[in-house]
Amino acid sequence: MTFNLAAMPCRIVVSCLLTLALAGCSKHNASPPAPSNKVRVGYVGITCEAPIFTAVEKGFFQEEGLDVTLVKCEWANYKDVLALGGFDITHHLVMYFLKPIEQGLDVKFTGGIHRGCLRVQTGVNSTIRSVADLRGKRIGVPGMGTPPFIFANRVLGAHGIDAAKEISWRVFPAGELGLALDKGEIDAIADSEPIGSLLLAQGKVKNVADQANDAPYKDEYCCAVIVSGKFLAAQPKAAAAATRALLKAAKWVEANPAAAARLSVEKHYLASSPELNTVAISHLRYVPSVSGAEAAVRSAAAEMKKAGMLSPATDVEKLAQRAFVHLDGVTDDWLKTVPVERVAGGQVAPDQDIRSYAELILQDKAESCCKVRKPVASK
Repeated sequence: MTFNLAAMPCRIVVSCLLTLALAGCSKHNASPPAPSNKVRVGYVGITCEAPIFTAVEKGFFQEEGLDVTLVKCEWANYKDVLALGGFDITHHLVMYFLKPIEQGLDVKFTGGIHRGCLRVQTGVNSTIRSVADLRGKRIGVPGMGTPPFIFANRVLGAHGIDAAKEISWRVFPAGELGLALDKGEIDAIADSEPIGSLLLAQGKVKNVADQANDAPYKDEYCCAVIVSGKFLAAQPKAAAAATRALLKAAKWVEANPAAAARLSVEKHYLASSPELNTVAISHLRYVPSVSGAEAAVRSAAAEMKKAGMLSPATDVEKLAQRAFVHLDGVTDDWLKTVPVERVAGGQVAPDQDIRSYAELILQDKAESCCKVRKPVASK
């Protein structure tokens, strides 16, 4: 019997892989797998995954000699599918994987993709003006344990607030966080792109903590390439090649944010409009770095431990050494040599106020929805 994992829902993939793993536990002398050029890349379908979609559509995986398959997953079991071999590599939030790595998850970070996709926000007229003002408040999140939740915990911990005891957490679908804030059901929200930019553009919120602009987060890579430890051990050349493809794609996205936004939407990787996706992507900095990712693992682990999200007994340095690996041919020096194409119409004007741009887009959409179409007279 054969399984087409890429075609299965992630929850079924988890079940199948667990069954296969248990069935294979008695095999001790299996031969090492032959080198392969096949790689499966996991994704959720969100704005910041533009390099994944770009690497496929612009042929960067093919340039590295790889035969790529995309595996679409859900937030709830994303880590499990990677751990059980449902896909081999992706890029994702460093903070999202550090706790599982601490607990023994066999995955490795290999290179930084971008900075700045998470925020903590409150109502535009709220009396909350700083992180310190959040003590004792209700914060809405798209889920407990999600990247926005983890970022908020980290920010709170850095300001001496016990997020478990001094914050009331409320879970809402990501698209309903702004509405819950409007209705007074919560005092603040923690979100990711494109939600944060859209709420700012609508004039509903102000930032309390912004990963793209606030120290120490603004210089830290929030998302990095992450590879299955089993895949890395079995196919180290393919793991390095896939990492290079994703880092090349990140450079392309930085040089062509508007083009990357259009590609993501027009190729149906995510549901948005090219204009609004451009706003969200333009908030991020896709300047890939190997050393930057390694530094981000250390700094994020240190603050997560301070916030109580990692065990008090955890040695941050040892965790970082276990979580990050240097691959052959994947270095900052190599990245400097990677040429970057600039496509016509692919950029955002440097003097363009991206928030104003988003407001105009939303205004145009509202006006279009409200226009009354006159009936066409029959002949």
